[in-house]
Amino acid sequence: MKHVDSDLRPEASAGLAYDAIVIGGGPGGSTAATFLRQAGRKVLLLEKERFPRFHLGESLLPYNRLILAEMGVLEEIEASGFPRKLGAQFHLGNGSKSMRIDFGEGRLSREGQAFQVERAKFDHILLKHAARRGTEVREGWTVNRFTVEKDLVRVEASANGTTAEFSAPFLIDASGRANVTGNQEGLRVTHPRMKKLAVYSHFSGVWRDPGPTRDDIVIVRLENKWFWLIPISQEKVSVGCVLDQEEFQTNGAPPAEQFERIWKSSKEMVRRMEGAAALAPIRTTSDFSYHNRRLAGPRLIRVGDAAGFMDPIFSAGVYLASYSGRLAAMNVIAALAAGDDGAARFLAYEKKIFKSMRFYWRMVELFYTKPFMEVLLEPREGFMLASAITAALAGELENPWRVRWRLWAFFWVVRVQRWHPLLPRITWS
Repeated sequence: MKHVDSDLRPEASAGLAYDAIVIGGGPGGSTAATFLRQAGRKVLLLEKERFPRFHLGESLLPYNRLILAEMGVLEEIEASGFPRKLGAQFHLGNGSKSMRIDFGEGRLSREGQAFQVERAKFDHILLKHAARRGTEVREGWTVNRFTVEKDLVRVEASANGTTAEFSAPFLIDASGRANVTGNQEGLRVTHPRMKKLAVYSHFSGVWRDPGPTRDDIVIVRLENKWFWLIPISQEKVSVGCVLDQEEFQTNGAPPAEQFERIWKSSKEMVRRMEGAAALAPIRTTSDFSYHNRRLAGPRLIRVGDAAGFMDPIFSAGVYLASYSGRLAAMNVIAALAAGDDGAARFLAYEKKIFKSMRFYWRMVELFYTKPFMEVLLEPREGFMLASAITAALAGELENPWRVRWRLWAFFWVVRVQRWHPLLPRITWS
């Protein structure tokens, strides 16, 4: 396995020749590196942490399987004992109403199941796979800055007091919310209405459904906040609450106290959490939703959270990282083969990823409205609208016409529901 520790190669400051440099070893970076290596390209991947490391965002989408299979790592993931995610459940916090999406029943979907994963283990599998394919992985290296010249990109990075410069024709930024290149260029745009914060931990003893729905992701919606419950092993469940940062800060109580108070205010959460015990301290993370004004630049592509990050309600984070990582690699491969700077291809990439992000942004924004929940909780298969939503939430980002027009129809129903109820109204209390 080609894996270089930071303390073993201080002479790297002399510079090395690569076809591409990847910043970040999460799913986006590992995916991009793997596809570049499968095309025979020489890749350097710089990761600031050492794996395995904790990371939030444990629920995958069914279409992740297609990319994992293409990477040649699906069998290893399947053998790793991760829970199978067959569906997603949405519950009102007062326990009055719920619905379940069964990914296997969607008539417009190509994949019917996904995985719930402990990210420390999952991300490490992907990074090791990229290394086995020939990626030069350097953990413990922090990228400080980058510069673009006519024919190459230079990256300055440091580790253990050593500063080194690396160069390659192309740079893929998969640095996650660290947003290395976007921050350097001042491109980050925060969503004005999505200033959220998550309070979360891993728990044992959480009540789970019996039978095949045991490993579903469960979403519990309160009036102005929501909970996730994601089984990541036979005993361990990731549980978190997403709420407004202002509410959390105004309350002023410690995170554990606020977390307990909120779940005890929900009949549905009490049913699931009253016998639970935290396996780690309650954590918080903020600055949820943003995007970069540009996703591509001269000899540079941004993928995953380095392109943009949104509220995690629909579990799209890992899939968007993998999807964009694959697409970025394909564009770099094409530019290398053509011997050009990739500018036209990179602009097409940016347009495609922005389109995918806009769909999930729209879904996230609507999720916080009452009419959306009223429509979502009363699924109708007339015109296969429910199947279109299932396909979209499974990861159908290509949006073929048969899915796209049905999504427009679904959004139209939500708009009408706001003023003229086509479906029963819901109450939060």
